[in-house]
Amino acid sequence: MTKFVVGLTGGIGSGKTSVSDGFAELGIVIADADVVSRVIVEPGKPAHQAIRERFGRTVLLDDGNIDRARLREIVFSNDEERKWLERQTHGPIVQQLQQIVETAASDYSILVLSAGAGRSPMINRMLLVDAPEEQQISRAVSRDNNSVEQIKAILRSQPTRQQRLDWADDVIVNDGPLENLQPKVENLHSSYLSLAANHG
Repeated sequence: MTKFVVGLTGGIGSGKTSVSDGFAELGIVIADADVVSRVIVEPGKPAHQAIRERFGRTVLLDDGNIDRARLREIVFSNDEERKWLERQTHGPIVQQLQQIVETAASDYSILVLSAGAGRSPMINRMLLVDAPEEQQISRAVSRDNNSVEQIKAILRSQPTRQQRLDWADDVIVNDGPLENLQPKVENLHSSYLSLAANHG
């Protein structure tokens, strides 16, 4: 039987992680593209070596790990470099995510898509975490210690809010305090349990 997979998407600073944490608290397996993207660039991995060869030691921290903030600065100001990086990382990320959802022990799993991704063939249903752009920017600036200009550049490289709304089957609006999220997560959890039970 194929597994029922809910894709979770949202722009930078929308609150995807808070929502996926809510599902994890309910015992649902989470396959997170952002988490996997960190694992595949660890020292010793092929993507780490390719990044080091292309950008040199300027993108490395003292401990040899990739300086993600510095790398983000480079790739979001240069489309060619961003596409090059995606080519190095896309295959290994998809492979690991597939493995997580295929072996998930929960009734369904959540696949947290990277903010730039559209609708994936791996998912049965798409959940969007939606937030006003001003809130996305202020959350991302305070969380990542990036400038407003850099966050706006990242937003420009991502699908628009309208595109995401068009792809979504379900939407959680995250424009208030964090404690408002869990009841919304629990409602969808009940619905996803039913859908997963009827999924052949």
